[in-house]
Amino acid sequence: MTDGADFSANRGASAAGAASAAVDLAELRRRTTPEPVTFQRRELDLILRIYGRMVAEGQWRDYAIDHLRDRAVFSAFRRTSEVPLYRIEKDPSRARKQGAFAIISGSGLVLKRGHELDVVLKYFDKAPRLVR
Repeated sequence: MTDGADFSANRGASAAGAASAAVDLAELRRRTTPEPVTFQRRELDLILRIYGRMVAEGQWRDYAIDHLRDRAVFSAFRRTSEVPLYRIEKDPSRARKQGAFAIISGSGLVLKRGHELDVVLKYFDKAPRLVR
């Protein structure tokens, strides 16, 4: 009988040891949390080229870049303390339907949307006009 009692006691200890294995919470969070959406280098170069031109014209003075779980946002400001004049967003969930890239005004109105960023950024190109 002592053999049976020792066997069940050892079995219970090994089962408890397996259930209480140490888990690294930082590693678990890295595996379960999706990577944030980011702008690729080429996309960011195109956006910063437009930003530089608008700063030279005196229209924009500051910007912010946000990398969220579902989208990446480049916000352009006239003044730092105000709401953004424009937001350039990359939302991969809309890539097949409406296009991943969008320009959104400060009031939330979608001004232009498309699949290619360089086409969407043509919104900021001014048409030539006659000067008298």
